[in-house]
Amino acid sequence: MDVSGASPARRPRLTPPIADVRRAVRAVLPQHPSSQAALAATEGIVLVALSGGADSLALAAATAFEAPRAGLRAGAVIVDHGLQQGSADVAASAAATARELGLDPVVVRRVEVTGEGGPEASARDARYAALDAVAAETGATLVLLGHTLDDQAETVLLGLARGSGAASLAGMPSRAGRYVRPLLGIRRATTRQACLDAGLTPWEDPHNTDPAYARVRVRERVLPVLEAELGPGIAEALARTAEQLREDDAAFSEQIDEFIEEICDPAEAGIAISVGALAANPAALRQRIIRHVVGSEFGVSLTRGQTLEVARLVTDWHGQGPIDLPGGVLATRAGTHVVLSTSGSTEVLPHDH
Repeated sequence: MDVSGASPARRPRLTPPIADVRRAVRAVLPQHPSSQAALAATEGIVLVALSGGADSLALAAATAFEAPRAGLRAGAVIVDHGLQQGSADVAASAAATARELGLDPVVVRRVEVTGEGGPEASARDARYAALDAVAAETGATLVLLGHTLDDQAETVLLGLARGSGAASLAGMPSRAGRYVRPLLGIRRATTRQACLDAGLTPWEDPHNTDPAYARVRVRERVLPVLEAELGPGIAEALARTAEQLREDDAAFSEQIDEFIEEICDPAEAGIAISVGALAANPAALRQRIIRHVVGSEFGVSLTRGQTLEVARLVTDWHGQGPIDLPGGVLATRAGTHVVLSTSGSTEVLPHDH
């Protein structure tokens, strides 16, 4: 399986797709004086998560071009999930392409996909664990991921189907810790054309056309029908929706962080939230406070139904008993507080605000 590209001696002409991808990469790189002295001084390394597919290949080529101009070294990580026959050959070929593009270091990591939590989730967990490990080993400040606007649109539609609320509909963040997605404003067709213009031959992952995966069905069937029936621009509209919801989510999170300490008290094996403070806030903020506290205190994600049950301890209190939540957490009304704990105790401890 050949995913190698053009000879390194050949410089591709600058076409609009290549320029678009380079511009997207340039926008996320920390800028330093473009000189060998600056490069040596910063020792900054950015890594591209490279599968050999068109999106990550176009990203790798653009990063190989832009990173040195920002005074940074650029490398690549290729994760071999071992899920398909010949996956080691695909990984080796992608690594060869990365080296031809001038990326260094180039690291190939074989991972074990256990299947726990489903094949897609298990593969994703193994992949990010490998990326984290290589980033730590190399001291990389950024890991660039090749998700495109099309991927974002698919993510929003899948979140809509799950009914999992604004957090899911907000899609993938453009930046999360060391991970950056420069291509969320770039269409998949653009990355394919950029590869073609640069003389690069992407690897075609057979999983990307397997209708057993919900994402593939959205890509191959749902989005084309929406485009045909509602007109072009659906993917862009879904991506804009994700961006707007992410802005809303950030605003809510900032509000919660500002006063969370004022409305919570310690409790035995848990935390207590003021009923008065919860009642005084709109439903959307009240429910976000509940999810935020449960998530930060116990590492548990609540569904909307579970969140509403806890909220009824404030808005529809008539003496109901404790509510069982995931992770062995109990939610109980105790006087002027909703107590969340793993012990069942409702004792609220003194707290000096």
